Amino acid sequence: MKGNVYTATGRRKDAIARVRLTPGNGQFSVNNREVLDYFKRDTLKMIIEQPFAVTETLGSFDVHANVTGGGLTGQAGALLLGIARALVKANEELQPMLRRNGFLTRDPRMVERKKYGQPKARKRFQFSKR
Repeated sequence: MKGNVYTATGRRKDAIARVRLTPGNGQFSVNNREVLDYFKRDTLKMIIEQPFAVTETLGSFDVHANVTGGGLTGQAGALLLGIARALVKANEELQPMLRRNGFLTRDPRMVERKKYGQPKARKRFQFSKR
């Protein structure tokens, strides 16, 4: 592999994204598949490209990512964080811009656990007075 390789990890909910950024022409590869082949919705593709759009580096890096766990939206959020962290490794001057847009902050929200005596985390079984 020629050139520099910048690696980073992003997480959201139960999804983990391992990202490799290499200088290139903007090719995306997620789990060895094309990005539109993996993330079918355009909104998810837009979420993934946000760090590049904000820093005006769209088309200057190739992205190769391995994503596991969670659903597609969580995986897209994990990929966003991983790409943002890798961009900071590539160029430290991009950090204030990415931080201002909230791309370097890990989303701490997790699924609330199910409680005993209830069908879900907050839902209760139907109450019967008699």
